[in-house]
This record gives sequence, C-alpha cells and structure tokens, in this order.
Amino acid sequence: MKSYISLLTFCFLSIVSYGQIKESQTIDSIFIEWDQADVPGCALGVIKNGELVYSKGYGIGDLEHDIKITPSSVFYIGSVSKQFVTFSILLLEEQGKLDLDDEIQKYLPDFPEYNSPLTIRHFIHHTSGVRDYLTLMYLKGRNYLDNTDEDGVYELIKRQEELNFTPGEKYLYSNSCYFMLAMIIEKAAGQSLKEFAHKNIFQPLGMRNTLFYDDNTDLIRNRVFSYRKREKEGYDNLIMRFDLVGSGGVYSSIEDLFLWDQNFYDNKLGKGGQDIIEKMHIEGLLNNGESSGYAFALHKDIYKGLKTVSHGGSLAGYRAQLMRFPEEQLSIIILANRGDANPTAKSFQIADILLYDKFIDPSLKENNSETQIATNQEPEFTLNQLVGNYEIQVGAQLEISIKNDSLNVLQSWNKSTYKIVNTTGNTYEITNDPSIQFVFSELKKDETQILTVFQEGNETTCKRKESTDLSKLDTEDYTGQFYSKELDATYLLFKEGETLKIKIANYEAQELVIYGKDIFTTDGDLVRFHRSNGKIEGFELDAGRVTNLKFEKK
Repeated sequence: MKSYISLLTFCFLSIVSYGQIKESQTIDSIFIEWDQADVPGCALGVIKNGELVYSKGYGIGDLEHDIKITPSSVFYIGSVSKQFVTFSILLLEEQGKLDLDDEIQKYLPDFPEYNSPLTIRHFIHHTSGVRDYLTLMYLKGRNYLDNTDEDGVYELIKRQEELNFTPGEKYLYSNSCYFMLAMIIEKAAGQSLKEFAHKNIFQPLGMRNTLFYDDNTDLIRNRVFSYRKREKEGYDNLIMRFDLVGSGGVYSSIEDLFLWDQNFYDNKLGKGGQDIIEKMHIEGLLNNGESSGYAFALHKDIYKGLKTVSHGGSLAGYRAQLMRFPEEQLSIIILANRGDANPTAKSFQIADILLYDKFIDPSLKENNSETQIATNQEPEFTLNQLVGNYEIQVGAQLEISIKNDSLNVLQSWNKSTYKIVNTTGNTYEITNDPSIQFVFSELKKDETQILTVFQEGNETTCKRKESTDLSKLDTEDYTGQFYSKELDATYLLFKEGETLKIKIANYEAQELVIYGKDIFTTDGDLVRFHRSNGKIEGFELDAGRVTNLKFEKK
C-alpha cells in the first residue's frame, strides 16, 4: 500500500511539473500567490535551446471541480491567435491563392469602399483605420461574453460610414481586421480557418490540443475556465460563449505552443525553409515610409538591450503571453485564467532571472544619453515647478502632483497612479524601474512646459495643458437623447445632482468629467460636443480603437 501511494505521488508531480532548472525555485516564487488549492492561476513554459526546460501549473483550472492546472491544460489564448491567422495568410500566398496587396473587396465584395483602397496588408499590420468591432459592440451595449453572430458583427463593421483614419496613415489596433482576415482565408482556401489551420499548421506540428474554436457547442478536453476576482473574496466564473475566430479564437496548451515556438527556428510548414518565417517578422510601413511597429501579429522590441519578439492576448478572464528572446533561444509562455493576471510583467520577471548576465546596463542605452544631455541644459527644478497636467493627446494626460514630498503620476485614461523619484537633474523614474524616464523642461512663468517620456527607445512629448475658465459652463445644455446611426443606438445624457452622466444601454451610467469647453471625458473616452447657433446639436465620441463616432441630438 505504501509503495502504491508513492507511485501516485510521483505520477501527480510529473503531470504538474516537467523538467527542472536550477532557477526553478526562484521562478516559482513569482507565482506563489497563485500556487494554492483554491484560486485560479496559470501554466508556465520556459524554452531554452530547443527544449521545454521547465513547465508547471500553478493554481486551479476549474474551481467547481477542483481540477489543477498543468502544462497540458488548454487555455483560450486571445490575440496570440493572430499569429496563426497571419501564418495562414502567408501559406495561402505561398500557394498562389492570394496576394498581400489584394484589395479587401476582391474577397468581400459587399464591404464598403472608402476614399482610399484597403488591402490585406493594411489589415495584417493594423494600418487600415477600420474601427474595432469589440469596441463597437461595447458601445452598442453588447456583451462579448454572450454568443455573437458572425453575420451580425460583420454588418456592424460595414455600417461604419467612415474609417478612423486614411489607410496607411497610422497604426491603430483593430480586431475587425483579423475577424475579416478569417473570412478572407475561408474565401481563398475554400474551407474555414479552423479547417485550414488544422490541416496546414496544427496537425503537421503535432499540436493535438490546439484549435480555432468557431462553434461554442464543441467540447474541449482539459479546458481551463476563466475567473474574475470579487472585491471582497472569492471569484466569479466568466462563462464565455464567444466563438468568433480571427481576432482570437485559439485554445492551446503550453506543450503545444512549445511546438509552435520551435517552428520559428526550423520551419516545417508549407514549402519549408525560413523564408516564410522571415516574412512573419517584417513590420508594416506607413504611408510616410516609417514602420508601423507591428509585423505579422508579432511585436519586435528591445528589453534591457536584448531583442524580443512577442504577443499577448486577453478575453474574459484569460490572459496569455508568448515572449521570445530569439538571439538567446529563450522563450517564455504564460497562460493564465484570472482577469487580474499580467503575464507580460511576469514574463519579464522570469527573463530577469534567466538572462540577468546578458542584459546591457540601462545607463549605457542611447535614450538615457539623450536624456542626460537634455537634463544638463537646464538647472534643476523644484517639485512645485513640475506640478500640473501634461497632455499626451486631447483627453489623455499625465497629472503630476506632490504626495508625501514626492512626485505622483496619475494617468487620466486608466486612473493608474505611481510614484516617480529623481535620479539626476530633472530626470525621474518609477521606483526600481529604470526602463522609463520622465524628463521635465522649458521653465516659463515658474512652471515647466514640457514632459518628455522615454521608454525603450521611444520618445513621447507631453505639453502642459493650459487651464480654461469653465465657471460659466451650464451642464444642462448637454442633457438629452443622442442617436448614432452607425451603432443604431441611443445614449441618454442627464444630470444627477450637479453631475452630468451618460447612459449606454443597460450599463451603469458613467460620469462625464469636464475637460475643456464642450469637451468631456468618461472612463478614458473623449466626448466632443458641437453646436449650431449656440445650441448643442450632437457630439463625436473617441473610444480607444473607435474615433469620431457621430451622435445627433434627438
């Protein structure tokens, strides 16, 4: 009997954790809060030099049935799915069944024609300007967790009378593009994306537990369910009947994604060879010749001097990250089933453990040198001279204040707050995070006018927002019903006490906060009213991946 129990224990541990590396205990400590018998968590995979050197499950995949997470557990991977869409597109190009510069209407003849051509390439690189359907669904009052009809979503996208911008003008992430790329694949291949990917990607690579889930009545073995943490204690089960594919839709496991990751080093799909892999890494170009910063559903970046290729995903309570350090042949995969998870941050924590001896000293990075030059040009300012609001764009600002004799930053669009500390001159950093620098400059009227943010080689200039006298503003002017033809939805604006609120469908009413004359913000969105002869006639709404959505007063 004793030997039987020992055998069971051994088998259980072999399911939960595959492989051992000397850093395993340090890595496990990152997930200690999730490594419990009554909370959701994640599955982890660490790949080094072609081997899955460490994989483990932390927490519970099904709280109702007390089923633990393992490297074999199957998760919804959200937008990481987009890699399989772009690879399918490139396989079809290899087969001569489409061209990346084909216009969308060749495959979807009923799709509206705007002022400029829209191509498959625009869709792949998120440079199309087509409004994001998940955002549109929310603005219409639809819950993405519910079953959503594909035809209904396509009709909603087609209903939009204008684009966010001229195709190729800029980059703006749009799930609509990948939803329609799935439709294009079906037209070009003569079979569904689910069937095409299974035959041409998943089956050849041996990814036995991976699929595009386009029918929510299908069963998925070893499926993990997703959860949202309650305010006090416990978790809500985010039951998801969502089965649209293209923008997402893939269920997979650590063990299967290991096989996908390794195909980037030695491609076995299509005609074989690395040409198609090299294409996957080519970033799209804007009309001005600059990079869009987005390849074929891959983000290329630099972390502490090392090249990274990655993509994340999220929907309901699922969170995913597949991050590759190609020159070190190291990949980190985290699949989580809790809405408060941040697998990207945890992936970097693991990288800090495994690659610490290969990182470039942040103080030697080019952007820090530029920062130092800027700092040396002006005397050191006092904290009071830095306080104020610095505008990134209309409706989005960094609010700088003093708390406990230190600078505090509030991001207006998501209410995130953090402390920044002085490092040298007029340069500040988030405590223990040298990857971002905040540099204040141009002192006028005893106030700095510019805040420049340097992050991983990128530079964002924020100008001080001038105060506007809004004391005579009558918020009663903005009340009433407003209709959007493009959404086929009506919003109610009303006053509750002295507060102006906006009501969307069955959602709880949100406060409209005055930002400027006839400009309000709500939960990160921007509402710009327009008048005729002094009277409010309507407004335009900017809501992240949807801009300039028009509403007329009824």
